[in-house]
Amino acid sequence: MKQYLIIFILLGGILQGVFAQHVRIGGIVKDAKKQEPAEFAHIVLQRSDSVFLTGVTSDAEGRFTINNVMPGNYLLAISGLGYKKQYLPLKNIDKDITLADILLEDEAISLDNVTVSASNINSRIDKKIIYPSQRQVSASTNGIDILQQLMLPKLRVNPLFNEVSLPGGGELQYRINGVKVEIQDIMALQPADIIQIEFHDNPGLRYGNAQVVLDYIVRRPETGGSVGLNVHDSPVIAWGNNGMNAKVNHKKSEFSVNYSVSHRNFYSMWRDNEEKFAFADGSSLARKEAGQPGHAEMYWQWLNSAYSYQDEQKMFSATVRYYEKNNPHWDYKGSLYNRDNPADGVYMIDRASEQTRRPALDLYYQHNLKNDQTLVLNAVGTYNYTDNTRLYRESRQEMVLTDINNAVTGKKYSFIGEGIYEKKFGANLLSAGLRHTQAFSDNRYQNGTAYTTEMNQAETFLYSECKGKIEKLDYTLGVGATRSYLKQAADGKGYQYYTFNPRFVLQYTLPGRSFIRLKADVGNASPSLSNLSDVEQSIDSLQIQRGNPDLKPCLRYRTEWTYEIQKGLFYGNLWSIYEYHPKAIMDEKRLVNNKIVQTWDNQKDWRRMAGRLTLRIGPVKDILQVAVTGGVNHYISNGNTYHHTCTNWFMEGDLSATYKNFILGFGLMTNWNWFYGETMDGGENLHYAMIGYKYKNVSAALGMINPFVDNYKEETENWSEYASYHRSNYIKESSQMLYVRLTWNFSFGRTFSAEQKKLNNTDDDSGVMSTGK
Repeated sequence: MKQYLIIFILLGGILQGVFAQHVRIGGIVKDAKKQEPAEFAHIVLQRSDSVFLTGVTSDAEGRFTINNVMPGNYLLAISGLGYKKQYLPLKNIDKDITLADILLEDEAISLDNVTVSASNINSRIDKKIIYPSQRQVSASTNGIDILQQLMLPKLRVNPLFNEVSLPGGGELQYRINGVKVEIQDIMALQPADIIQIEFHDNPGLRYGNAQVVLDYIVRRPETGGSVGLNVHDSPVIAWGNNGMNAKVNHKKSEFSVNYSVSHRNFYSMWRDNEEKFAFADGSSLARKEAGQPGHAEMYWQWLNSAYSYQDEQKMFSATVRYYEKNNPHWDYKGSLYNRDNPADGVYMIDRASEQTRRPALDLYYQHNLKNDQTLVLNAVGTYNYTDNTRLYRESRQEMVLTDINNAVTGKKYSFIGEGIYEKKFGANLLSAGLRHTQAFSDNRYQNGTAYTTEMNQAETFLYSECKGKIEKLDYTLGVGATRSYLKQAADGKGYQYYTFNPRFVLQYTLPGRSFIRLKADVGNASPSLSNLSDVEQSIDSLQIQRGNPDLKPCLRYRTEWTYEIQKGLFYGNLWSIYEYHPKAIMDEKRLVNNKIVQTWDNQKDWRRMAGRLTLRIGPVKDILQVAVTGGVNHYISNGNTYHHTCTNWFMEGDLSATYKNFILGFGLMTNWNWFYGETMDGGENLHYAMIGYKYKNVSAALGMINPFVDNYKEETENWSEYASYHRSNYIKESSQMLYVRLTWNFSFGRTFSAEQKKLNNTDDDSGVMSTGK
């Protein structure tokens, strides 16, 4: 009888759980002082013992709703940037409930030089703190997707290729909770775990030459972990970006692994090239390369494995990274003929292959000291191995006229060590740091004759920076000193330079959630190891390429002006820049023994004046968001023997729409051209369309790249008086390419706020000179 009674009680409990009615909790969050809705406030539902259950964000009217809540006792935590956090106990909830207005009080101390707005973006002098909305999180499958949803100025996001870039190819750094990571780690992020994104659009001296730093602040599980799988392939051609990741947490330790692989295999790649040559005897030659379909085959893989430990005062992490690239084919072919005499032609092949292997070890330690002090130490060791080959041949009726075989094998060992000290004085911050980079390279070139180059390069950077606020004026003042050193083993040539690097930023808060910012700094540009190599390699029958061991570092002066405004659904950002590089390291071509030599030198100067306007509207009805960016670049390039000016207009647009579980996206990019020295590198003309569906942790999407054009093209120009060219590279498969993406994410465990790692060091420069057209 007792056994039946126990079974009856257990069955009763199960049935009660099965048929228990879920309840809804809703309410409105307001600013206590202004009695206005508090948009994007964070409402977190916790158990009575403070265990995290779920969370939502208030909408434009301050309203929030938490659905599917089991009856019981809970604790509601309500917070927002610039407000005091509140806790509201909910006792014996057994039916739908609408709470009385929740009033948030100002918390002035927590602002810490923040320009607070009732939006999900809060601007500081050096960065924007962005709280992704529920709509943006729901429409995303990883950390790259959510950037496309945010539509931030300066960033060019291509979710199809899982790429984020800066116009002009500036340096972009990624972090997770401050930890230096690769873009593959960002792709492995689950959007629901992202608390905020720190968009450093004005990074300080400690970031070196980085123009933008993206730091994802995510929840760190105390127990449990997560698993993710991403399959992104085309069903019609050999194209794909795939990856998997896993993470396990136990108390204060975290173990993670992330593996990604990408592949391309195209058979309709070609180039058209028009060249003009002027020789010392006064003669000239205009020739054209008419391309035929060639083969491009590329593979990449990334493997990151990490362990981290953290408690309230200290954090340690060790990360092993491995990157491998194998491009067995990058093959061009076609006819090459004299434009004045088409019968005077040859058959041309230009085949290149490239292999790269790069393991690295990253050790990091952070200690939070008393009295708002922080000490950070970081050490990174990297080994770069490269093996490149190139075959160039011109023939006529099976007779070989030109036969060039280049082979380069490179080994580079590098070490980066850094230490940073920070101290807060109320709302002000003082920081100082020392970073040293040491690199040794051993490169072997084969081109009929064997060459070996051995180089020792070092750079030491010491800096100090302070941030503060005077009423509505935020300021950052910094100063740095750099020592640059290089020595070549063969001839002992090299240099040793000391430079001074001041920096200041002034930001003034204007009425109506807007500000104006002025920034000026002086940076360094050191020659790459490949450009310094005194090695000569043939390009074709008329041209050779040669490094310049006499190159010297140069300074880069930059002044930026920014105006930004937010009002309701509208966001606007107006930006302009003036750059000046005296003694800039730029390319040039010379006539030597009736051969055209391409090399580099410290030219007179280079200047750029640019402007950009970004307008964003949305989300309208929490469904539609649109952003448009337009701008202009004007370049002035003054060489020792040339003078060029170039103007480029560009435009891009993004559209994102979500309805229930459906996602729609469209993106458009036009050429953002970069002109430096005598060479113009053309940007991409790219557009895409995508429709997807997301259900819980699984999402599926169908899309097409360049649906409205039948070919993909990139253009490059050189304006040399001795050897100019206009080159167009085509990949047929990259147009009207259908793709399918499937994503599955699973996570478990409770969460808490993670400490922030503050350093980011890496070395991905192989130091090897590349040749080819």
